[in-house]
Order: sequence, then structure tokens, then C-alpha cells
Amino acid sequence: MPMTVEQIASEALALPSEARALLADKLVESLDPAEDGYIRQLWMREAKQRVDEVRRGEVETVPAEETFAKVRQAIAR
Repeated sequence: MPMTVEQIASEALALPSEARALLADKLVESLDPAEDGYIRQLWMREAKQRVDEVRRGEVETVPAEETFAKVRQAIAR
């Protein structure tokens, strides 16, 4: 019986981070190039929407250094 996606994901998440990154790269490379264009369009639409929200003052930006400091602090725990 073939493994389910959940089983594969569970196995993959148990790998060391370098192996997970390599697996992620291989999976992304295996995607259909035609889908890549569609996905790129979706991300461009999302990026434009986020820029517009910032310009309209609907969201507040956070300086990169502040964000990185929070990430470093979370990782250090």
C-alpha cells in the first residue's frame, strides 16, 4: 500500500534541516513549468495587493532589523 501524503510529510519533517531543504528544492523543481507561470501571477497579484495596502495606510510596516531580531530571539529559546 502506498504511503499517504501525511505519512510522507511526517517522514520528511523528521529529516535534518539540510535534507529537508534539499527535498524541498527537488519537489519545487519537479513542478510543471506551466503551473509556475500561474503561481508567479498569483504571487505578483498578492505582492501588488500588499503594496497597495501599505500605501493606503491599512497596514503598518515593520523594519527588517526589528523582524530579524524577533526571529533570532525566537530561535534562541
